[in-house]
Amino acid sequence: MTIGQLQELVTQAVEKAIEPLQVNADNLRAIITSLDAKVTTLESTQDTQADNQLIQLRLIHELRESSKKGPGKTEASRAEKIEKYLASRSDNKATFETLKGHLQVDNVRLNDAIKILIATSDRSYSIQKATIGDKRKRVLVMLPR
Repeated sequence: MTIGQLQELVTQAVEKAIEPLQVNADNLRAIITSLDAKVTTLESTQDTQADNQLIQLRLIHELRESSKKGPGKTEASRAEKIEKYLASRSDNKATFETLKGHLQVDNVRLNDAIKILIATSDRSYSIQKATIGDKRKRVLVMLPR
């Protein structure tokens, strides 16, 4: 064998050995390109989720701040009506049922009005159980100054 033939055999052997590696390299390039596209999509999705979470946190903060504000006009008006009603009664007492009828509200609105009355009034109030009749009923009492 001549040197030229030997070189030719070595070149062919190297090319045969390199050919599968080149195919694998092409496949790896395709896989990497696909993964890059997926990573880009995931990063975009993550950015969108982060923006949405920021918006949600701002909305929650606004709701909390709005709930910390003082009572509305209607609630303050109801509390004032309760105070006037109790002051007009000789015993300064009224059952919750009577107050509900006087204000024409449900239990939730009445409880809100009483909470506001107790929190904002310069008078003292007490919530007691009824002493006569149904012991489950509650009575709001305006305490003397």
